[in-house]
Amino acid sequence: MKPLLSLSSLIDALNERVGRTVYWLILVMVVVSAGNATVRYLFNTSSNAWLEVQWYLFSVVFLLSAGYTLLKNEHIRIDVVTGRMSRRVQLWIDILGTIFFLFPMTLLILKLSWPMVAESFARNEMSGDAGGLLRWPVKAMIPLGFGLLLLQGLSELIKKIAILNGILPDPGEHGQHAPIAPLEGDAR
Repeated sequence: MKPLLSLSSLIDALNERVGRTVYWLILVMVVVSAGNATVRYLFNTSSNAWLEVQWYLFSVVFLLSAGYTLLKNEHIRIDVVTGRMSRRVQLWIDILGTIFFLFPMTLLILKLSWPMVAESFARNEMSGDAGGLLRWPVKAMIPLGFGLLLLQGLSELIKKIAILNGILPDPGEHGQHAPIAPLEGDAR
């Protein structure tokens, strides 16, 4: 299990670094958006390229932060259903959800997106709008983002199994991360 936990740590470090880098893209996105709006209202002009940069940055932020969001346990959950279940059952739900939903979905999107990216790259696809940008760089973010999400899912699976086997402490148990739900008998 130790080599798998080492792999999990490497994946966590990768998604941590990507997530912290993406923070800065949000600032860039806000500046570009504000600049677009200012130029449009002050000078009554606009640039399709700058509008597309804005859209591309939003796409990059959304796609590349998916793995980071899973790492930080900030993804949407069904706490209404699982909140009253024991911590062990919650861990099993996470494990089964990862195996039967997250993995198949990310693998399917990876399989379907690669040909689209390859074709876009081979054709040097450009936006249909006047002054538009290349399309393949933003399309390449789809498999990259879902690849990072798949890796983080693997890391989370490893950690959940290690928690169930008593190899790792349960961060949900002591509030180190936002707990999934109170433990049985917890007086919260």
